[in-house]
Amino acid sequence: MAMNGLCRVFTSSRVLSSNVTLLLAQIPNKTKKPLPQNRRLPQLLCVRAMASEKQRQHAQPGKEHVMETTPQFSSSDYQPSNKLRGKVALITGGDSGIGRAVGYCFALEGATVAFTYVKGQEEKDAQETLQMLKKAKTSDAKEPIAIPTDLGFDENCKRVVDEVVNAFGRIDVLINNAAEQYESSSIEEIDEPRLERVFRTNIFSYFFLTRHALKYMKEGSSIINTTSVNAYKGNASLLDYTATKGAIVAFTRGLALQLAEKGIRVNGVAPGPIWTPLIPASFNEEKIKNFGSEVPMKRAGQPVEVAPSYVFLACNHCSSYFTGQVLHPNGGAVVNA
Repeated sequence: MAMNGLCRVFTSSRVLSSNVTLLLAQIPNKTKKPLPQNRRLPQLLCVRAMASEKQRQHAQPGKEHVMETTPQFSSSDYQPSNKLRGKVALITGGDSGIGRAVGYCFALEGATVAFTYVKGQEEKDAQETLQMLKKAKTSDAKEPIAIPTDLGFDENCKRVVDEVVNAFGRIDVLINNAAEQYESSSIEEIDEPRLERVFRTNIFSYFFLTRHALKYMKEGSSIINTTSVNAYKGNASLLDYTATKGAIVAFTRGLALQLAEKGIRVNGVAPGPIWTPLIPASFNEEKIKNFGSEVPMKRAGQPVEVAPSYVFLACNHCSSYFTGQVLHPNGGAVVNA
């Protein structure tokens, strides 16, 4: 089945808005029997998002609750098995997109989850995520918490770590995930305030949070940094963002060497084109319409397709011999890892 433009994977029947085209007719039903409504379809249902002024967001951070085609953060295919039982995880940018999906999977796996969001701008997404985590958490996990902040400054990062430790006593898994990006056609358009803003959010915060969190991490703890496929292939229109993602790869490798003797593993995840609020907040209607079509799989990925990479790297018995490495859920783009 050809899949052009932005596609969304569904694993259950659901009501679709009028602005999407559902390609049901092309999905074979080999049993020749009607599928019950509560049964998961084994084939992928592809939904193409229609670019529109309504879909486009004109400011960052992007907001998941206003997206016409909302990202998929969960799947009935996902079968938790207490991989993170008893762990305390701190996830930055956890209110939406990849961060939301990671938090949800962590909660299903038994972790107690704390996440950050942008103060004054992401309250609705944060509250929705908080309710999802409360419903998903296991009985022995503590109640999740959401922390509003601007992570670009050291004192704010310290306050976040202090709040998590005051609530839960320690940090076992740190997910550095917060990011922002802005398009530009020339380096001449990137002035000093914007460059500083992007670097503060995308890489300064990784340094700040890590150095404060390490005081409360011990052998067996894990740090996972979100980089990007752009760090490996480049991106002409996202130059400052791409530079920060390259820095994250180097940060991950260097920090892994530094912390190996302490038994703390440091790894990264480099997603490809993933459908998150960052996309409609960054690109024009045409780019939104075709987002993800350039990769071999010919579609954008969903946060739920990325989140298991973080579960794997956070789980000691799954990835105990991984440190300084980067996983690449990117739809088939071949990169030099």
